[in-house]
Amino acid sequence: MNAYDATPHTAHTGFPAASGMYDPANERDACGLAAVVALTGAASHEIISLALEALENLEHRGAVGSDEGTGDGAGILSDIPDTLIRESLAEQLPGVRLPAPGQYAAGIAFLPQASTERRATRYRIGAIAVEEGLDVLGWRKVDVRPEVLGESARAASPAIEQLILTARAGERLDTDELERRAFRLRKRIQHETGCYLPSLSARTIVYKGMVTTLQLSSFYPELQDERFTSRFATVHSRYSTNTFPSWSLAQPLRMVAHNGEINTVRGNRNWMSAREGQLQSELLGDLRPILPICSPGGSDSASFDEVLELLVQAGRTLPHALAMMVPEAWESETGLAPELVDFLEYHSLLMEPWDGPAAMIATDGKELVALLDRNGLRPGRFLVTDDG
Repeated sequence: MNAYDATPHTAHTGFPAASGMYDPANERDACGLAAVVALTGAASHEIISLALEALENLEHRGAVGSDEGTGDGAGILSDIPDTLIRESLAEQLPGVRLPAPGQYAAGIAFLPQASTERRATRYRIGAIAVEEGLDVLGWRKVDVRPEVLGESARAASPAIEQLILTARAGERLDTDELERRAFRLRKRIQHETGCYLPSLSARTIVYKGMVTTLQLSSFYPELQDERFTSRFATVHSRYSTNTFPSWSLAQPLRMVAHNGEINTVRGNRNWMSAREGQLQSELLGDLRPILPICSPGGSDSASFDEVLELLVQAGRTLPHALAMMVPEAWESETGLAPELVDFLEYHSLLMEPWDGPAAMIATDGKELVALLDRNGLRPGRFLVTDDG
């Protein structure tokens, strides 16, 4: 048993505890993923529509439960739809004034169904936000249609609301600093309350759940709203070959959509656990409240996503962080530029590779990167259309 496995599983994972021949450490996925990006940088609802169409065409890559209406999970990651949130918030909370885009953070929260427990969780989240230099501007009701779900998915469904945060009164933060504070807050919320937030960001948002590819836009009707616009969208269809489906383990995650397996994940998690006492960051401040970095009970994809997020929030660019975690197999490769060899050799002293047959798409809301595993074992392709 390693340090990761020894930690009790948390409520949001959906995994049972280890028992008999079952061990959650052996969880694996085999999924489908896609992304649509406007090369012009112009946001539109068409991007969302095309991404949802791609997701529906990945139906064969998503598993369905015995009641046929319960999927292993599906989701979409995009820009925050500012117009939709701004106008619906004005209807729900007329007294709330939403700042300009980039000056507030928004995130979907999977809250307890019981009203008393839900109120207590929201109160605790507000208190942690104050400790992290943020104020809760409001809780927006997310329009969901549980009647489209299968019986098992509906029974396991959380209450879903949207958390809106801003800087404390009188303080103005740039978007990067707001993003870092939202990152710290989300980690603390999960560790201290057990509440799972698919996303909490000043740039991106995730809509996901234990749904099939065909159910996602029906369960979240907001995705069909013309006011939901984005410059990009990443979608994911989960096929858990020997895992348990879960609301929280559906993808995309906060930055990554992943297809395949990270075979070295046990060692990667243990190395992250071992180095936590030495981690430090001027940008993120005291890291102790957000440890462990790899949350207990997560999948290999979730652990990868959490480490990638840490590297980016600590100041590295997304391509830099990905090159650290998934370096090309350079040791025996000849003909590489000397500066590339130096880069790879230097970073090999800082982090071990996350290895295995995998393809992934990642974004920080500023860039979108698609890459293959170190040896190119899991295929991926892209197409540039005439209209960009």
